[in-house]
Amino acid sequence: MALSLRALAGWAIGATVAGVLAYVAYGQALGPQIVLEPVVQSTLVHTIVASGRVETAHRINLGAQITGTVRTVLVAEGQAVQRGQLLLEMDASEWQANLAQAAAAEQLAASNLRVLSELKQPLADQAVAQAQFNLRSAQRNAARAQDLHAQGFYGAAAAEEAQRALDMAQAQLTIAAHQRASLQSAGAETASAQASLRQAQAARQTAQARLRYSRISAPVDGIVMARHVEAGDGVQPGKVLLVLSPQGAMQLVLQIDEKNLKWLHTGQNAQASADAFAEQTFAARVAFINPAVDPQRGAIEVRLDVSAPVAQLRQDMTVSVDIEVARRPQALHIPLTAVHDVNQAAPWVLLWRDGRAQRQALRVGLQAQGRVEVLSGLQVGALLVPVAQSTVHEGDRIRQAQP
Repeated sequence: MALSLRALAGWAIGATVAGVLAYVAYGQALGPQIVLEPVVQSTLVHTIVASGRVETAHRINLGAQITGTVRTVLVAEGQAVQRGQLLLEMDASEWQANLAQAAAAEQLAASNLRVLSELKQPLADQAVAQAQFNLRSAQRNAARAQDLHAQGFYGAAAAEEAQRALDMAQAQLTIAAHQRASLQSAGAETASAQASLRQAQAARQTAQARLRYSRISAPVDGIVMARHVEAGDGVQPGKVLLVLSPQGAMQLVLQIDEKNLKWLHTGQNAQASADAFAEQTFAARVAFINPAVDPQRGAIEVRLDVSAPVAQLRQDMTVSVDIEVARRPQALHIPLTAVHDVNQAAPWVLLWRDGRAQRQALRVGLQAQGRVEVLSGLQVGALLVPVAQSTVHEGDRIRQAQP
């Protein structure tokens, strides 16, 4: 009985071992189990990811237009300012004195012009009237003297004296008429007085402008990015004292590898986020692509306009940007890890068909997000052997494993 039990146990063990060996042999005959990659159909989007900085469209350099000494600086770096706000004031005592002097000269010139119209011109009119009266009187005297001389009652000397008086009266009328003409609106003396007034007015306006130049105000709303001056500094025209970054339109400035140049064009949409506020994204659009490539970095400068104001953005902030450069609606695509020779002239895949690996040539298109667009050679739902399965060759049996 004992021998029978031992024999039975040995038989059972042998049967189990034989079963295991048969199962292994069967599995080997069917091929290894592999997680296969399916061909899917959906929208495929190609984006270029880059980092850059925030920059306003331009910066404003503020400087003095006159030579002088700074009395006070009213703003600090990083301070927000409004249009018209006083930023810097210079010592203006000299310019105030110049303005007072110019204003006095203008008042004097205006007074001289009034003297001409209100005093000299009426006097000139009276002088002409008096000269005309004198001329008529001299004419009568000269005529009477000539008659009396002809009758023998006046000597030749008396007649000549009457004629000289007539000539003198005629000359005085001519002089008075010229003087009155010069005082008319188109006359020389009035024109000279008017020119003097205009010159005085110009001098006063120049003095006013120079006085205004002693106060530098913000031309637009913005933020003070740099301050290069302190109270007591002497300044000259052309020296930059303050740098203002205007508020409003912001741009994102990126340096993108030149190999991506073929994908870029103006008007493309992008999503961006500031590194300081990574959870908050905002829209942007490609506005400018530099025509020149930086030979040192092999990169090209790309500028994007921010579509709507973003309160968090600050000058020179670091940002991350995803630019959408291509979109394929309802595209067939497969993982890049399933394609052999993807960048060669004849890419191919190992297709699972009827339990075996079958080589299949295909034509590919867009590559994005680790996926490859299939233009021809595959259909939706087809299953592919990953390139990583290097032990699988064309014709080998394989089984699909659950992922």
